Amino acid sequence: MTAVRCVGIAFGLATCIAAMPAPVAAQSAMLEDTIPAGANFDKAQFRLWLPPGDRPVRAVVVLVPGSNGDGRATVSDSAWQAFATRHQLALVGCRITDKPHDQGFVEEYADVSHGSGQALLDALTNLGRKARHDELGRVPLLLWGMSAGGEFDYEFTAWHPDRVAAFVVNKGGIYFTALTSQAARQVPGMLFIGGKDLEQRINTITGLFDLNRRGGALWALANEPGAAHVIGRSRDLSIIFFDDVLPLRLGANDALMPLAESSGQIGDLHTFAFHPMAAGPAPANPTAWLPTERVARAWAAMMTDQPFDTKEKP
Repeated sequence: MTAVRCVGIAFGLATCIAAMPAPVAAQSAMLEDTIPAGANFDKAQFRLWLPPGDRPVRAVVVLVPGSNGDGRATVSDSAWQAFATRHQLALVGCRITDKPHDQGFVEEYADVSHGSGQALLDALTNLGRKARHDELGRVPLLLWGMSAGGEFDYEFTAWHPDRVAAFVVNKGGIYFTALTSQAARQVPGMLFIGGKDLEQRINTITGLFDLNRRGGALWALANEPGAAHVIGRSRDLSIIFFDDVLPLRLGANDALMPLAESSGQIGDLHTFAFHPMAAGPAPANPTAWLPTERVARAWAAMMTDQPFDTKEKP
């Protein structure tokens, strides 16, 4: 059965044709959703971008800004849109803010198990319904966040690891979980520090990495030597990381597949050398786990402040 829909609006005039109902994605529309204030957050507002076409999305990239910031506009970032289009992914930009409290340096909404994490899940379900892409409520997530956004990503992975394909921690300062569960440690992660950031942030993220990596976490610590508390090159390395890890994680019907530590590359955090884990003994020094050689090369380039060489080797 056909339905009438408007396909063009200009100068207040709409042109309408008879057509089958189509997902909003075919019109490259952006949609919004708001969740009422909860126990540990005041505002929770979300914006959805879908790639052109009407195919189901395979996963959602969740973009979370720094402290009490508004990250909804990041879904218009051309680099994220190109990445999402390559893999048939949705982008969701977030604005989540704290209720007033007397320790403003602590983002209470980053403690996702107290309500803000469920707000994200509810928003994905609502946005999926609005976009006629109900799969948004169940497909895996790629979590990217800056500062407090990275705190949110880390805590969400600790809380709901079965929903996360991979995550990024980016120069945050306050975390609520130290040793994560074994399931969370099996979610591939990239933890960024800036060589010129506050020492407290560097030490905190390094400590979380060391503790969980000792427990077999499939995580890498990535230091950008010249960066302070800024995004720097972390977005670009994150996209390389997500590009390579997503096909390894998505199985039949886009179900999440486990990764063996032995399948990846091991990076030495002192020498920045790397090799396949199965090739020779692991370094005696602390190590980073990296899913592919291409990611390992990009990681080493960041650690040594060199340009990325991301071409696949023959």
